[in-house]
Amino acid sequence: MKLYIAGPMTGYAELNFPAFHTEARRLRELGFEIVNPAELNPDKGAEWLDCMRADIKQLVDCDGVALLQGWEQSRGASLECHIARSLGLRVFTATYLVGLAGELPVISQAAVIEQLEAV
Repeated sequence: MKLYIAGPMTGYAELNFPAFHTEARRLRELGFEIVNPAELNPDKGAEWLDCMRADIKQLVDCDGVALLQGWEQSRGASLECHIARSLGLRVFTATYLVGLAGELPVISQAAVIEQLEAV
């Protein structure tokens, strides 16, 4: 399964790249194919719009999105999540992804409880 990582960057030290790289490494070790915007746009001085153009082009080719903590307060990550949901892509909280079971990711018990409580 190919996942795009979405999370906050603006206003974070080093544009939050360390969090993106750490989560990308963890998810790759679990067997996911990862698109990491911190790898797509390594120039920390790049314009926001230029980065979003490059990122969204990659996002639409993914099977889903893995959301980092704080994504809700991020203009870019909120847009990426909206696009993913509108396209019918799977949307996950990254920390809940704990493994692969065929084509469907295994999510943690906490994620299952959270989803059930939301219904």
